[in-house]
Amino acid sequence: MAEKQRYRRLGLFVVLALTILAGLLFVLGGRSLFAPTLVFETYFDKSVSGLGVGAQVSFRGVPLGQVSEIVMSTVAYENGVPFEQRAAFIVVRTKLSATSAQVEQWQAELPEYVRRGLRAQTQLAGITGQQYLALDYFDPEKYPEPTVAWTPDYPVVPSAPSMTGEIIGSAQQFLASLNEADIGSLGQNLDRLVLTLDDKIGRVPVDALSADADSLIKEARTLVEHLDEVITQAPIDEAVGDIASASARLNALLALPALEQTLDNTAALTNRLRTLAAREELDTMIASLARAVQRIDALVGDNQYDVRVVVEDLRATADNLRTLSETAKRYPAGVLFGAPPKKADFPWNRTK
Repeated sequence: MAEKQRYRRLGLFVVLALTILAGLLFVLGGRSLFAPTLVFETYFDKSVSGLGVGAQVSFRGVPLGQVSEIVMSTVAYENGVPFEQRAAFIVVRTKLSATSAQVEQWQAELPEYVRRGLRAQTQLAGITGQQYLALDYFDPEKYPEPTVAWTPDYPVVPSAPSMTGEIIGSAQQFLASLNEADIGSLGQNLDRLVLTLDDKIGRVPVDALSADADSLIKEARTLVEHLDEVITQAPIDEAVGDIASASARLNALLALPALEQTLDNTAALTNRLRTLAAREELDTMIASLARAVQRIDALVGDNQYDVRVVVEDLRATADNLRTLSETAKRYPAGVLFGAPPKKADFPWNRTK
């Protein structure tokens, strides 16, 4: 009986330990098995060395999921296709984990993301050589969507060349261009260039150039000393004081209420002139004045002789009035009553 009880306790302990272990596994990573995921695939026509299953998938540094499968297109889609017609892509499938609402939103908006330039690119994670899959936006015209002859099992996100691959490709092109270059001819040209430079440098008048440089340095030193003396003797403090005084006067002038009122009146006058200029009455008035001036010009031109006679008569009348005025000042009675009567001529008044 005691032995059976001991076995019963041992079995209970084993069941309890297995339950705790299953709970820990579920907490640590088992929940991802039941979380909603979005699966898409990417096609690469270059090497993806360093990218493995389980590698991180991120969007601009934000982790979103991991790589779930890496296969060849010849295995996934081109099993029965002739060899010369195979695309031979590397198919990388990924799983993005999120909430149900987020996954549904991604599934609905993924084609629009791709149309705007969402591309997958392999990048190095530090200096370990391990690669991960990075999602980012690129020029959709520079990296267009691939044309394939099969129907993908999952949504497709086009790929973009990795920076590492581009650097390696550029280095390979540079090495190939070096291999194609004529190194011997290049060396001979460099030798001739060195000899020519040596000959030219040997002909340079170093002593004369050195003397000219010394003279130039002395003249520059003299000029600097002269400028220093001029600046020292200049009435800088007085000039600064005058500037400060002028600034104060200007501030006082700007602070005057009359100036502000003048500016307001000028603005009002400008607005009135603008309003008057915008009306059609001003154009009509100007046209009427122009016609009146033309009529006066024509009238004066037709009666030019009569006007001259009238002016001369007016001048004579003015002279007569001036003479009358002077006479009135000298002989007021003569102007009012006339001249005295002439003296009677009697016979006895005559001289005998």
